[in-house]
Amino acid sequence: DLHGIELIDSYVFNQAEYIRFNSTVGRFVGYTEHGLKNAEAWNSDAGILGQEQGELERFCKHNTANHYSAILDK
Repeated sequence: DLHGIELIDSYVFNQAEYIRFNSTVGRFVGYTEHGLKNAEAWNSDAGILGQEQGELERFCKHNTANHYSAILDK
C-alpha cells in the first residue's frame, strides 16, 4: 500500500538544514532566519508549491513500485 508515502525535500547549507518541504504538511518550513524568509516567499508562490507537490506523484510514487518489488524479491 503506497498511500502513506511522504516526500521530504531538505535544503542544506554548510551542514545546517535551513528549509524543508514536507508533502504531508504541504508547505515549506524554515529553520533559520534565511530559511524563514525563503519559506514565506516560496509558500506564497503557487508555481513553486505545485512543483514540489507534483514531485510526490512524478518521482516518488512512480519509482516506489520498482523499489518495493525489488525489496520483496530478496
